[in-house]
Amino acid sequence: MHTVSRGALVSLSLSMLLAALGTSIANVGLPALAHAFDASFHAVQWVVLAYLLAITAVIVSAGSLGDRLGRRRVLLAGLLLFAVACGLCGLAPSLPWLVVARVLQGLGAAVMMAMTLAMVGDTVTKERIGRVMGLLGTMSAVGTAMGPSVGGMLLSLWGWQALFLVGVPLGLLAAALAYCYLPVDRQPGHRPSDERFWSPLKNPSLRVGLVISALVAAVIMTTFVVGPFYLSRGLGLDPAWMGLAMAVGPCVAALTGVPAGRWVDRLGSQRMTLAGLGVMALGALLLSLVSGLPAYLGSLVLLTTGYSLFQAANNTAVMSDVEASRRGKVSGLLNLSRNLGLIFGASALGAVFAWATPDVTHALPQSVAYGLHATFAVALGMILLAAGIRHKY
Repeated sequence: MHTVSRGALVSLSLSMLLAALGTSIANVGLPALAHAFDASFHAVQWVVLAYLLAITAVIVSAGSLGDRLGRRRVLLAGLLLFAVACGLCGLAPSLPWLVVARVLQGLGAAVMMAMTLAMVGDTVTKERIGRVMGLLGTMSAVGTAMGPSVGGMLLSLWGWQALFLVGVPLGLLAAALAYCYLPVDRQPGHRPSDERFWSPLKNPSLRVGLVISALVAAVIMTTFVVGPFYLSRGLGLDPAWMGLAMAVGPCVAALTGVPAGRWVDRLGSQRMTLAGLGVMALGALLLSLVSGLPAYLGSLVLLTTGYSLFQAANNTAVMSDVEASRRGKVSGLLNLSRNLGLIFGASALGAVFAWATPDVTHALPQSVAYGLHATFAVALGMILLAAGIRHKY
């Protein structure tokens, strides 16, 4: 791969990593923020929620803006906004200031996420899109996995401000790389005057890709919502061991993303989407039946490996056949479907677990295990639904 492509891929990879890190690194600082600002847990939760809600609210608009004004130009603006917002977060004198700065950081992250996927087709040949999608999936997983460990280290050395200030030099580095290596924007092509905001959704193949992306994201979110309760209350793990067990999923995703992308390029996105859903279904089936730490971790490895394969294949299928003038908008829709899936997984499948284990604080380990099994039985149904939709269309 020639030098320009390497520099471009480093820029896109760093953009994706920073957007993911923006969520996970803040979580570890919530207790310190509650202490620093003398605030309740519910109040400091807005530090995380403001970022996620900002991304969800504007990501489709950010993608559409890239199509109209130029994707490289808009990505540079997003990276600079992200870096400035990180600085404002680190300098925040009060909790409301920090929450507002996190909204700005989320707006920058929305642009970064939308433009990163959209620019793959501008940067590499069609035959290599799968492996680059796999690489970006890996960087997202690495960003998620790094948050607790890197954040904990920064927190202990320099305090909560360092959780946000670290994004300033990294955001500026990504912007410099994007400026030097990403292809210069072409003049936008002619658009029909009646082009509507949601017009890409007329494509049935795209609709299918977005629906199954949301279903699968909901299932993956369940591991982060239900997993900690099962590991702590069901298996009695202390926080340190629970943290290690929780890191298994993101680490597996980080290791399998690039190989998954290569398989997609070699064997085709349709076949690999179904293969990924099949592996996920096996993992969810085991999670709905087995108990104990080794069985839980083995099932989680299967589920996450299938997710990596699905992500690389589905993202490739959605983005490969999109005309260049709509890539930003479709990338925004793809990210939006994933975010909505994460929110649905946290609320709806979390509600299934709460229904199956009513009093989780005082529940017996067997009751918590039953809640896990019931939740992943529903999750298995959602994966099979996704596979059925994908196979039919």
